[in-house]
Amino acid sequence: MSHQLPDVQASQPDVSVGLSQVGVTGVEKLVKLAREDKRPIVLMAEFDVFVDLPGGRKGIDMSRNMEVIDEILEEATESEAYRVEDVCGDAAERLLSKHDYTSTAEVEMTADLVTKEQTPASGKQTQNTATIIASATATDEGTHEEIGAEVTGMTVCPCSQGMSESRAREKLQDLDVEREVIDEFLDEVPQPGHSQRGHATLTITSDGDPDVDLGDIIDIARDAMSARIYNMAKRPDEDHMTFAAHSDAKFVEDCVRALAEGAVEKFDHLSDDAVVYIRQSNDESIHQHNAHAEREVTMGQLRAELDGTAV
Repeated sequence: MSHQLPDVQASQPDVSVGLSQVGVTGVEKLVKLAREDKRPIVLMAEFDVFVDLPGGRKGIDMSRNMEVIDEILEEATESEAYRVEDVCGDAAERLLSKHDYTSTAEVEMTADLVTKEQTPASGKQTQNTATIIASATATDEGTHEEIGAEVTGMTVCPCSQGMSESRAREKLQDLDVEREVIDEFLDEVPQPGHSQRGHATLTITSDGDPDVDLGDIIDIARDAMSARIYNMAKRPDEDHMTFAAHSDAKFVEDCVRALAEGAVEKFDHLSDDAVVYIRQSNDESIHQHNAHAEREVTMGQLRAELDGTAV
């Protein structure tokens, strides 16, 4: 004789408080990212899946969440996806349709993307790693998708560099070097400043605009810092990176503003409602703490600020 198992999740909780995010984290799946005329890129992706929960329900149907995420991600693995944010969007919409008690479903994904490139001076083959960030939020009003990346680079502190330049100027003056020569020398030879490894993040959230290219996002983020860095470097490459970084010293705030400028310039076709998230975190070399700056803003507000028309 069979008996029906009780649906404990649907029962009334002891404390009737609604929750904004309930679900599972750390779900690992292989996702194939399709490329025209090339073999697909295979990503080991990690997914977090959430729905909201009304105060009158004890819990979500966890097995249903896993069933849906498995179903959509297995399909994406088999058929190859052109956009990882669409994988998140499909999963979020399926989650929403299969939970009659929820009004919001969210799917977040991260994965390491490894691409080939050449070193800047020696031209040697090497690899670059960026962390893909993708997510989607589905409601009855529609689905918003986020695509972005976190990349690593190098920054140099303008403040410490300014102090070094001042010391160099004083010494050259003591050696009776003419002022014009001192100015020319310091313009051509950037002085030392303490450097750090920086982590730049840029994401764009919209209604699934197909013209937001992940490669463009990675380029904007890498170029927002003082210099790009490379996984393998010969001595000429090390000299190139060091000189480039010291020629473009930036505070953590400067990097975030460079991210903002690059996003507006590259994605000017996006609507004013698109949301830009920009963040810079620097692993300080002469302090035990790190430096951090970030901003989340609509494309319309960002355009107005860069144009000088913001109220």
